Amino acid sequence: MIDHSFANGLFFCMNSDQLRIILLGALTLFLFPLLGFLLYWLIEGEYISILTIFKSEFNFGIQLLIGSLYGLGAGVVAWELIRSKFMNPVLEKYGQVVKSLNLSWVVIVFLSFSAGVGEEFFFRGVLQDYLGIVITAIIFVLIHGYLNPFDKIIFVYGLMMTVIIIGVGFIDKYIGLTSAMVAHMVIDVILFYKLSNTDLLQDPFFIKQDADFSENNQ
Repeated sequence: MIDHSFANGLFFCMNSDQLRIILLGALTLFLFPLLGFLLYWLIEGEYISILTIFKSEFNFGIQLLIGSLYGLGAGVVAWELIRSKFMNPVLEKYGQVVKSLNLSWVVIVFLSFSAGVGEEFFFRGVLQDYLGIVITAIIFVLIHGYLNPFDKIIFVYGLMMTVIIIGVGFIDKYIGLTSAMVAHMVIDVILFYKLSNTDLLQDPFFIKQDADFSENNQ
């Protein structure tokens, strides 16, 4: 049965300025698995057995639970770092960008699902088996632009994200790829939601910054 509220919301977004964001999400959802199939075929000489990447000793419910709990914890930690005093420029920059997109909950869930499934299929499901957990995590964070040696604030955030993604890698290895996908999705939902709904002008940190600035200029 089709969830008409979700479908109608997505249809509305597809006819708005958010069309490009939806298309990017769809590209992530389909392109990365395609790259995974291609890489697996080039290395293994066939692609049928690639479905074994979903093999796990744990059922779907357990994988869902563990992935959700890890994603929730990691997402909260990442958000608390983003909104810390040290990360002020990052929050202000990316917060304004995300808020300007005016993402609905439908789009947030879709983008998070696309990244969680698409990227994890390629990076944890395929690439990690050949490069290992740590190297794959570093490559993943590098591609996202967070390990920038010329920006110490972004670099610190990148180091934290590398640790979080290494954790996702261990979840894939010991719990299952589905659990890793869920963890990734939950992290993205939290960060997208927080960035979309945080009023920077009302955030306690920025209020204090404005007050300090006013006092220093009196």
